[in-house]
Amino acid sequence: MEPGGGSRQQIRQVLLFFVFLGEYLVCSETWRYSVAEETEIGSFIANLVKDTGLRVDDLAVRGARVIFDDYKPYLWLDQQTGNLLLNEQLDREALCDLTEPCILHFQVLFENPLQFFQAELWVKDINDHTPTFLEKHILLKISEGTAPGASFHIDSAQDLDVGKNGVQNYTLSPNPHFHLKLQDNDGGRKYPELLLDQSLDREKESEFRLTLTALDGGSPPRSGTALVRVLVLDINDNAPEFERPIYEVQVPENSPLDSLVVQVSATDLDAGINGEISYSFSHNSRDIWKTFEIHPISGEVHLKALLDFELTQSYTINIQAIDGGSLLGKSTILVRVVDVNDNPPEIVMTSLTSPIPENSSPEMVVAVFSVRDQDSGDNGRMICSIQDNLPFVLKPTFKNFYTLVTERPLDRESRAEYNITITITDMGTPRLKTEHNITVLVSDVNDNAPAFTQTSYTLWVRENNSPALHIGSVSATDRDAGANAQLTYSLLPPQDPHLPLASLVSINADNGHLFALRSLDYEALQAFEFGVGATDRGSPALSSQARVRVLVLDANDNSPFVLYPLQNGSAPCTELVPRAAEAGYLVTKVVAVDGDSGQNAWLSYQLLKATEPGLFGVWPHNGEVRTARLLSERDAPKHRLLVQVRDNGEPPRSASVTLHVLLVDGFSQPYLPLPEAAAEQARADPLTVYLVVALASVSSLFLLSVLLFVAVRLCRRSRAASLGGCSVPEGPFPGHLVDVSGTGTLSQSYQYEVCLRAGSGTSEFKFLKSLACDHQGSVNDVEENSNFVNGFGFN
Repeated sequence: MEPGGGSRQQIRQVLLFFVFLGEYLVCSETWRYSVAEETEIGSFIANLVKDTGLRVDDLAVRGARVIFDDYKPYLWLDQQTGNLLLNEQLDREALCDLTEPCILHFQVLFENPLQFFQAELWVKDINDHTPTFLEKHILLKISEGTAPGASFHIDSAQDLDVGKNGVQNYTLSPNPHFHLKLQDNDGGRKYPELLLDQSLDREKESEFRLTLTALDGGSPPRSGTALVRVLVLDINDNAPEFERPIYEVQVPENSPLDSLVVQVSATDLDAGINGEISYSFSHNSRDIWKTFEIHPISGEVHLKALLDFELTQSYTINIQAIDGGSLLGKSTILVRVVDVNDNPPEIVMTSLTSPIPENSSPEMVVAVFSVRDQDSGDNGRMICSIQDNLPFVLKPTFKNFYTLVTERPLDRESRAEYNITITITDMGTPRLKTEHNITVLVSDVNDNAPAFTQTSYTLWVRENNSPALHIGSVSATDRDAGANAQLTYSLLPPQDPHLPLASLVSINADNGHLFALRSLDYEALQAFEFGVGATDRGSPALSSQARVRVLVLDANDNSPFVLYPLQNGSAPCTELVPRAAEAGYLVTKVVAVDGDSGQNAWLSYQLLKATEPGLFGVWPHNGEVRTARLLSERDAPKHRLLVQVRDNGEPPRSASVTLHVLLVDGFSQPYLPLPEAAAEQARADPLTVYLVVALASVSSLFLLSVLLFVAVRLCRRSRAASLGGCSVPEGPFPGHLVDVSGTGTLSQSYQYEVCLRAGSGTSEFKFLKSLACDHQGSVNDVEENSNFVNGFGFN
């Protein structure tokens, strides 16, 4: 679709913008250098340091380089000296053919900052080619009736050199009939014509052999020869005439070989052999001879080689029609080559920077490249683009140079690699495009701190663990790469200054594994908390923290401890039971605690041994000792009971206590020692008296120590109560504590002080002391526990 007038105006404005932008980046002065063709490689051309006014060090720092328009390295820049040196031997004829002067355009590019300098390299011609005739034998047929002064065209010699080194003169071997006359064609080239000096006489001489010599203007001059054979013919007084003096044709450049270009036609009024016409080219360049051919009989001109609009846009072909009498007619064919879109755009990458750091500033130059299209018009106009949604943008610079720059900040963690496709599309029909893929890598900077998988970790470890036990792990990740993502774990100083963290746990700095350094005791430390840190190895290093809470799990490592009756080696406390007691009578209650927690502290009671089995029983859940049946006169007055207290741990632990029970008729009678005891006392050694006195002294000291201890504890408890650390519970104990109140009325009343650890949530408590131990005055005050009696089988 053809663009409208408004679109052309916008395109014209954009082109003007690019021209002004190019003039800003390009030095307006054009340097001009010259070199003779065939000069040796490495020859000195110029010094850029003198021309630019820069220092030699600036050439390497600013990335100076030389770029020719055809992208061939004719010159190379020595960045150590700033000299421009010849990189290859130049052949002017191969580079410019007959064009004079032969100029190679190039640019000197400085990348940082971006700057261009325009320059031209003039290639001077030397006399390195000899004039040659396309035909070594030239045949001329001249009628004997030709008047003196007639001229005969001879194909000129071809010399690849130009200027004074080209063909400058022709000479002819001495003869009485002919001489040479030099003519100039439209292109300024000289060609010879053979002039008849005097009439010919076929009967005297029917053939002449002449030597034609072509001389160039070089020093020393070079020459080439051809043999001119002149046949004298019969009289022919009519020359051929073409239908048109100029034939103009248009030929598409993609025309195949041997395709018809044009057919010319000429007529001759003569008859016989003098009217037979032969068509041929006349005074044409070597390029025309290589590209076209003409049929000598039909006059059809065909393509001998493919056309290329980008090399030659038009051809001027001189043709002649020669009759049998060697008279000729001339005409010209003007062939205009029509451009077709047969050349895709080209891209040449000048520089590419990869990888680039992710914290690069916007407008950073990533790549510099140039584009070109050898077609013309709309076929040579190009549009350059890349994919959408990329943090890069293309910017035109000078002529057909573009830069790829960053448009916004990069983030390697989001994307570490960009595959960029540079697409160049021309505006021809059909449109041709070229794609060039580049890969830009994003290098990492340390812009992400480590992140733990959890903000807090809870670990469980059973007490009495072995030292160096692996109790758990912490883990952190870092979105960076390389050393920036290599983490080191460490323990943070504890918030509690009294927590010996360094002796409790350690951490593996490489993988975050946590180890218990020593055996833990649940009864001493139920839980503790500390911080861990993860630090990467970037510069500067970044870190993060997490909290770790270690909960110590209880193990059944404490046996039950009997609080009552005390088993301190002193005289046992004897329980008095009236003989009139009913079945289920509450004799006493065994009170015990366990330093463990949970099911390890669930206690059960069992009567292991009794003086008279079946008389007493123990309630298994609360340790109450009750009579199992009615007492009789036949029952022994003194009984010894062995009660076992057992926890519910695995394996279970137990403790035992011995109870002494004395059966009495009533609580009003005094408690006297048994007759056998009095007899034993009478028989005691006098040493016993001293032992008793010593025991009384020790007991007094012990009692004094206990009183001091109690006083200190009371002071501490009052202080702790004001701080909320210890409280005396009101109301019934929680269900998981051992009930010491009893379900019936004991023969003696017991009261204890219990201090619960605030917030402990366990059954841990400490028995302090018994406040009273009185005998009840009446048997009638005994309360019966029917459930207990029924449990033993009594009704």
